[in-house]
Amino acid sequence: MLAAEIKAKVASASSSQTSQNLSVWKEIVEPIRPFLDRVAGQLSDQVDAFDPEIVPYARYALTNQGKQLRPVLVALSGGATGEMNEDLEKAAVIIEMVHLATLVHDDVMDAAEVRRRRPTLAANWGNQISVLVGDCLFAHAVRLAASFPTPEVCRAVASATNTVCSGEILQSRKRPNLDVTRAEYFKVVEMKTAELFALSCDLGAWLGGASHSGRQALRQYGLDLGTAYQIYDDCVDLFGHEASVGKSLGNDLENGKVTLPILVALEKAELADRNYLRNCIQDWDPRFFSKILELLDKYDARNSAREVIDQYLESARCCLEPILDSPSRRSLISLTQFLAQLTDSLAIPD
Repeated sequence: MLAAEIKAKVASASSSQTSQNLSVWKEIVEPIRPFLDRVAGQLSDQVDAFDPEIVPYARYALTNQGKQLRPVLVALSGGATGEMNEDLEKAAVIIEMVHLATLVHDDVMDAAEVRRRRPTLAANWGNQISVLVGDCLFAHAVRLAASFPTPEVCRAVASATNTVCSGEILQSRKRPNLDVTRAEYFKVVEMKTAELFALSCDLGAWLGGASHSGRQALRQYGLDLGTAYQIYDDCVDLFGHEASVGKSLGNDLENGKVTLPILVALEKAELADRNYLRNCIQDWDPRFFSKILELLDKYDARNSAREVIDQYLESARCCLEPILDSPSRRSLISLTQFLAQLTDSLAIPD
């Protein structure tokens, strides 16, 4: 009876938290909804420009878009430091194409079968097609970037793409490596995920007319926010709810990825627990998942990861101090609060 009551309270709390999260997200995006709709339309047009036989694959990848976080950052960074313009929309399209390409390639390397509640491109058409579709998206994004009258955009996009791919290589080389340090983990996170957040803020600020200092401030904001977001995403794979995540949990463990909560547990654990945890990851079996969660709770890995996320979010907010107050600046602050709320929802145990 008591267990049923606790479960009901947890379900109610989780539902309430989800409602609050959606409310905050709506407040952030509604003012820039026309911008996001135009970006979505232009992205669809770019996909239609592919060879007719390739269009179905590219369009399938396109429909795996999430919350359009990167276009949101382009718009808000441009609005916080200057004027909204068509160049911002084009930059958002380019960055989203790069992001989609990375997702396609990630699913191949992780042998992922489901993303956002539906089969991945690789699951439907195989790895060979998926890799080539990802390559096409990358190449098309760079071609679009080269169409700007200045080489600055193309250089920035090419550099960021190189950084993202390099981060993926570093991560792949370290799998499975249970001796990875926090510094190595954060380096990969910054390269793989945070770099595209930083690019979105950087180009948004520059194309919006920001000063050099404003551009630097927003780029650092993107790096901090992106790092916090990836740590949160790593936590979701361990502490999330499958119904809301849209895929099975424990994928990182299955693929030999050591994320921050695992690092925390390895650092804090007694020798017997540390050896058990290492053995479970090295000889992974889904049946080990519940025991690993017990060890993570025993060593407070969930809250330790939350504290790190909070530190990065606070750093991101500090980056905005030199930016003049505006609705866009306030929305950038709200983004950090939104991510903090998402992280808090992971503190509610199943």
